[in-house]
Amino acid sequence: MASRPTRIGAVLGSLAAATVLTTTAPASAQGPDTAPAADSAATVEAALERDLGLSPAAAETRVADEATAAQAEQTAIAQLGSSYAGSWYDAERAVLVVAVAGPTTKAAVANAETVSVEHAGAELDSAKEALDAAAASAPDTVAGWHVDPASNQVVVTTRDVAAAETFVAGSGASPELVTVQHAPENPQPLADVVGGEAYFINNSSRCSVGFAVRGGFVTAGHCGARGARTTEPTGTFQGSSFPGNDYAWVSTPNDTPVGAVDNYAGGRVAVKGSTEAPIGSSICRSGSTTGWYCGTIQARNSTVNYAEGSVTGLIRTTVCAEPGDSGGSAISGNQAQGVTSGGSGNCRTGGTTYFQPVNEILSVYGLTLLTS
Repeated sequence: MASRPTRIGAVLGSLAAATVLTTTAPASAQGPDTAPAADSAATVEAALERDLGLSPAAAETRVADEATAAQAEQTAIAQLGSSYAGSWYDAERAVLVVAVAGPTTKAAVANAETVSVEHAGAELDSAKEALDAAAASAPDTVAGWHVDPASNQVVVTTRDVAAAETFVAGSGASPELVTVQHAPENPQPLADVVGGEAYFINNSSRCSVGFAVRGGFVTAGHCGARGARTTEPTGTFQGSSFPGNDYAWVSTPNDTPVGAVDNYAGGRVAVKGSTEAPIGSSICRSGSTTGWYCGTIQARNSTVNYAEGSVTGLIRTTVCAEPGDSGGSAISGNQAQGVTSGGSGNCRTGGTTYFQPVNEILSVYGLTLLTS
């Protein structure tokens, strides 16, 4: 006779019974929708004073002049069509300069100055697209490239000019359209999305990142419904299922997903794949409340009955977890196993924790796990 599935306690209930492991956000947490309103113009001008060394009057004037230039740029784009080759704001003279491919005698643009250049904007864009297509072969010393209308070139910035020139030559970009410049740049992402680290949902609760995927990350379904917004990192739940399953994925268009898990000891564990570990294997969990803990896999395809309904197909383990760890990473060696669903006990006395298998999430949403 089949054994009765375990009955699990309510969300955020007593840890004497297993629960799904979300937690409410700190009272001080305040997202963009709840932050006090500010005078945006005054805020910008204050920053210009601080960072550009402008006087208050000069900062106010610059804001107004740049607004005029922005309108002039839109006029130039519409008026010049294929002759338009880019534009830039000359701060010293407080004027927008518009590059025109061909003679400028009939290219007057209101509130702007025009200059004649050799190459049309479409030519420069084509050269940049050739570099973009070859980006995978760019050496690590190449920081990037961009269209520079002032020089009428695509500019490649690099710490190694010779290596960059070799890359450009092999990219198919027209050499007469590309300039290589030495620059000591070594760009790094400003926000990484890393397994086990915290994120906030609708400014009211906290969960943990599961694993980075192309375009975002996977996590637990009970953390948020489809359309819910997240902060730190900023994103949107694109899909969510709970109960029945306990999985979701969040898109993070402005942050950088990283194929790694935070070990809460000052380092990261690289994710190399998602091969399922056998029962009895060790498994470690990363979460934003308790950090990094390990245990063993007791069973797969476990059914758990939460107060909200049953969830099937979970991994049962001896790892401990607490509220806020929900959605976080479970990994065996360097192979992703699942995201934290719920459990019982705590990390002082121990307990049982269940994980939603990661491969099912990837399959359902057609996602690609990021590895490193």
